[in-house]
Formats: sequence, C-alpha cells, structure tokens
Amino acid sequence: MTGTPRRAVRLLLMAAASLCVLLPLLRGATTVGAITEFGVGRDAAVAAQLGSALAMLTALLVSGRLVDAWGWPRVLRWSLGVMAAGGAVAVTAGHPWTYLVGRAVEDAGSAAVLIAALASVPVLNLPGRITRVVGGAVAGVAAVFVLGANVAVRIDTAAGWRLGESVVPAVAALLLLAALRLLPRDRLPRAGLRPSPVCGPGVAAAALLAVAGLELGPLRDWSDPLVGGLLGAAAVLFAACRARTVLLARRRPGPAAPGVPARAAAGAITAGATFGFTQLALTAVVPVLLLRRGVTVPHVTLAMSGYGLGMLAAGLTARRWRLTPLTSSSLGLPLAAVGLASLHFLPAGAGRAALVAGAVAVLVGFGLVVAQIPYLAGFLAALPRQRRAAASALYPVAILFGGVLAQTVPGSSALLTGEGDAHALSTVLWVACGAVALAATVLGRPVVSLTVAAAAGLQHLLLVALAGEGVADRPGAATAALAVGAAMGLVAWSRRQQSERLARVRANEIALQQAVLHPIPARLGELRLTGHYQPATAGTGVGGDFFEAVRTPHGTRLLIGDVRGKGLQAVQTVTDLLGCFRSQAHETADLGELAARLDRQLARLAAARGDEELFATALLLQHRDGIDQVEVVNCGHLAPLRVGPDGVRATPVPALLPLGLGALGLDPVPAPTPLALPGGSALLLHTDGLSEARNSSGEFYPLGERLSVLRAADPGRLIAGLAADVRDWTHQLSDDIALIALTRA
Repeated sequence: MTGTPRRAVRLLLMAAASLCVLLPLLRGATTVGAITEFGVGRDAAVAAQLGSALAMLTALLVSGRLVDAWGWPRVLRWSLGVMAAGGAVAVTAGHPWTYLVGRAVEDAGSAAVLIAALASVPVLNLPGRITRVVGGAVAGVAAVFVLGANVAVRIDTAAGWRLGESVVPAVAALLLLAALRLLPRDRLPRAGLRPSPVCGPGVAAAALLAVAGLELGPLRDWSDPLVGGLLGAAAVLFAACRARTVLLARRRPGPAAPGVPARAAAGAITAGATFGFTQLALTAVVPVLLLRRGVTVPHVTLAMSGYGLGMLAAGLTARRWRLTPLTSSSLGLPLAAVGLASLHFLPAGAGRAALVAGAVAVLVGFGLVVAQIPYLAGFLAALPRQRRAAASALYPVAILFGGVLAQTVPGSSALLTGEGDAHALSTVLWVACGAVALAATVLGRPVVSLTVAAAAGLQHLLLVALAGEGVADRPGAATAALAVGAAMGLVAWSRRQQSERLARVRANEIALQQAVLHPIPARLGELRLTGHYQPATAGTGVGGDFFEAVRTPHGTRLLIGDVRGKGLQAVQTVTDLLGCFRSQAHETADLGELAARLDRQLARLAAARGDEELFATALLLQHRDGIDQVEVVNCGHLAPLRVGPDGVRATPVPALLPLGLGALGLDPVPAPTPLALPGGSALLLHTDGLSEARNSSGEFYPLGERLSVLRAADPGRLIAGLAADVRDWTHQLSDDIALIALTRA
C-alpha cells in the first residue's frame, strides 16, 4: 500500500461493500419488469433463486482461499470485473436464461467483493481501531443504501428495468478502474508451509447441498424426495468430513494450525445468521403490509429506507462509543424484537402506515446492526494471519444461511412474491421475534432474552388481544408501543452496562487486593494457616489493614497490622511496609531486628511525606520447625488469642510502641516473647476492625464470648465462623478486618 493514501483505499473498499448491499435492493426493484418481459415461469424463477444462492455460497468459499493465496487487492479487482461482466450480460440479455446466468455471475462477483473487503480490514487497521472502522464503514454503506434504494425504484418506474439493473455493473466498472490505479499489483510470496484449510472441499460440498435443499424445500415441498435427498446427503457428508478430521488429528499429533477462537467465531456466526434471518423476514413482511393498505411502491421503498437509516445510526454509534458485544446485544436485540412485534398493528391509513413502518424499520435496522458491529469487529481482529480471508468467509456465509433459513418459514416464500395471507404474515413475524430472542440468549444474557420476549409479547397482548384491533390500528397506539418497547430495550442496555461496570470494579478490587495483600497459604512449614481480609468500604479491595506470611531460612514468619489513616495514602503505606517485610524477612535473622527495620522504613516514609503522625500497629510472629512454641514481637497491636480445649485466653505479650515512632531503632533491639502452641490449639491474630465492629445499638462485637461459642481450633472453620458471625452482628463495617488463624500441622 506504499504511496497510496489509506483514506482513498478505505473509500474504495466502502464503495465496493456498498455495491454488495445495494445489489439485492436494486434487484428487487427490477426483477418484476424483467420477469414480465421475458415471461419467466415458476420453474425458471426457482432455478434462478437456487442458482444465485449456490453461486454466492461457492464464491464466498472459493474467494476466501484465493485471497489468502493472491492477496485481497488482486481478488478485489477480479471480483469487480466479474460483477461488472455478469451485470452487463444480464442487462443486455435477449433470452431469459442468459439473463438468469448473468444475474448468478453478478451475485458471485458481489460475494467475492465482500470477502476481499472483509479480509482487508485487519490488514489495513490496528486491532483496537477495527470497531470504529467497521462502524464508519457500516454508516457509509447505509447512506448509499438509503440513496440507492429510492433512486432505483424511480429509475425502474421511469426508464425500465434495464436502466435500473445497469447501475450496479456501471459502478463496478468505475470501481475497477479506481482499483487498478490505487491498489498494488504485487503478488504475495508463497508461504513455506500450507496452512490447513478452514473449509475443505467436503464441507463446502455439504454446505452447497444444504443450501440447495433448504432453498427447494419451501418452493417444491418438504416431502419431495429430492429435497430430503439433498438435506440427507449434506448431513452425511458433513459428518464424514468431521469424522475424517478427528481421525487425522489422532494419527498426526502435533501443534494445531492457528484457527479462529471458538468464542469469536460462534458470536460472529450467531450474529450473522440472526441478521440474515431477520432482514429477510422484514423484507418479506413490510412491503406486503404496506401494499395492502394502499401504499404506493415508491413510498414502500421510502419506508424500507428507514432500515438503512437505522443502520446509519448504529454505525455512527459504534464509531462514537466503544460498545462491547454484551452491551450492544443487550441494547440492540430487544429493540429489534420490539420493532418486529409492532408490525402486527400498523395503522389502516396508507400515509400513517408508511410512517409507522418507517419508524419500525429504523428501530429494527438500528437494533440488528448495533448488535452486529462488536461481534464482527472482534471476529475480524481474531482472524489467524495465515488464513485470514478463508476464515472471514464464516460471517457472510452465516448471513446467507440465515436468509435461506428464513425462507423455510411457512409463508415466507409466498410473502416474497406478494401472495401471502394474514396467517403467513403473523407466522413470519413471530418466528423472527423468536429468532431474535434465541440470539439474545446466546449473545447476551438470559435477562436480555427475557426482555426481548416480554417486550414483544406484552405489546401484542395489550394492543391486540386486550385492546382490540380498532385501538391497535390507531397511530398513537403504535407510537406509544414503539416508545415503551424502546424504553425496555434501553433499560436492558443500561442494566447490562451497570453489570459490566460492576464486574470490572470487582475484578479490579480483587486484582488490587491480590497485588498488595498476597493470599495466605493454607500450609507454610509446620503451620496450618487461614487468612481473611474484609475492607470496610465495598469496591476498594484494600484499606489500612495488612497481613503477610512467608517461608524464610529462619522459619515461618507472619506479619499483621493496621496503618493510621484511610484512603490511598494508607494503601501506599501498606504497600511500602509489606515490600520491606517481604525482602527483609529473608535477610534478617533476629525477629526483633526485623521489627526495628520496619520501624525505620516507616519513619523514613513519614519524613518524606512530612507526616509526623504516621504510624502503624503491627504484630510479628515466627515459628521454627520442630518447636511447639512461637516467638512474637508486638508493636502496639492487639495480643493474639489462643483458642483450644480449655477455652479462649489472651496471651501475655507485652506491647511496644507502634512502628514509625522511632522507638525500636534504639539499642538493644526488642526481644521476642515466646508463646506456647500446644497441639489442638490455635492462635488468632486480628485487627481492631473485628473487636470494634458495632451492632445497631452501638455495642462492640464480643470477640471472646463469640469465640467461646464457636470453639473451633481448626483455622479454616475458625475464620469462616468469625467472618459469618461478624457479618450477622453488624449491618455495616466501620473499619477493615484482617484475620489470621494458625495451628501446628
């Protein structure tokens, strides 16, 4: 891409992708005129529909492999050329089969163009920018969609179908000239190793058979032997390919070729299939509903343009705000379901029906596309470098399969030809709502699926089943229903954002706590230990209390204490003290000297801050292997409690001045106090947050009394019982709590 402005290349790619979206819309506006002129019968129409679907699927699968081998610029040029040639054949055709073949070639070219455009996104953009780039591209494509749809229907009406169908091949030819000028013609160097294909020939053949069966099912009959044979052959072939893959993996063990992460692929496939399914359902239902209310074809197209406006808004939203997959699906899918459900009660008047249908199309377009963009962006960012384009075909293939599956819904094929009845309309709409709800369950959370179902079901119940068709036909009722449904979607989105924000805060809290306060190991030397830390303020993770347990050449050493003050300065003091203890505990043989070094460290920190009142109470404990006692240095802290068969007793440990006051730096250094630790007894080290916890009457937590009731010498049971008991005692902690229980193993 040397010497070529990236902005020009991006505009070229966006224009090429716009053709892929514009082609079906223009085709829908011109097909009736072409069929009338050529006198195409039902069998030819079925063959044309099937041929186009198979041509697109084949092009999607083949072009991905070609892009990986040739590079996306070369494939884009060839695809634009194929698209222009196929469109030219269709426009100049004098025979129906020539016209249908030209259409199929044009469809195949558009599918290849889409693959080249998708494969270029992770090549031209850094992973962190892909969401914004995709959002901008969607907004640009949507603008072209709205403009082209309204121009195409008027061109067809004024000058005939040939002029309408000539727009796409003419633009494709212009883009081909631009691509020849802007894009490099260098060939990719051959890789030393051939990566395993994403989709082998067997899987591709199974996909083609499945599409053929699904296309023919509603057009012929599901009991037709040909339909059953195609679907059965697809299932058998796919199962055989899967079994062969498993056998080869067992016979040739080794590192697997890089592939698309399963989570990213599943999200993109689900989102794409939902998009294709719902879009075809909307395209089948809205024109029939509006034409039956007397809306003219140009105004039907204008109402359907609302879908493009919704896409435009979704693209701009994704470009402006960084949406996560969960928040986007929580916002978009309920809105899409609300819009689909609202189509049950369009007003009777032509003008009012067109306005409401346009508003519904905006809602559905925004909801569907805003749920697509983060999944598509994450999918493109996760594509493996060696087979990026072949893997990128999964998303458009999912859209194609979604559209094919929508045609299997009873009545959808009749609606596409304008012949469906009211029952077919209702069936297609409710199945589409169900598809959106299912996607919400997979892509979002159960609450999102519940919101989708509630939004759609309650609207129908209130406006149709309870109020009656007369009330439901009023524009005010439809507008109110849309507003209420949109509000439900926003509520689901807001709740999803709050849940994600809370999860991030909780994750940060845990990460901070584990970074500052290392978890107390269950066993260290000959001691069994259990630690517990409970900050007074939720969401902080760390306060002014601290503890640590380390194994050193001098035995097992523990530290527990409480820093004066609160907030970030207290956390910084805790971090400094623990860092000093973790290093000096290994270097200092005497426990009293270790306490003196902690005292000097805190004094230096206080001098650096200019805080003359900075201090910390602390208790240092040491156990040497093979000895039934521990040594303790108490620097102004609470004395340990011994819990054993004879009850709860305070230990006689003299208290020195707290750390930071400089008292421990004088000679001689403090001598540790020995404490007996008989078998079957436990020592409890705690901070004053436990003993000073208050109930609603202001009474302090009766620690000794409660320990006598618990009578648990096992460290785990003792700490668990205390933590639960103090929660029951007080409704809100006023200070942090740090606990360590220890016993001899």
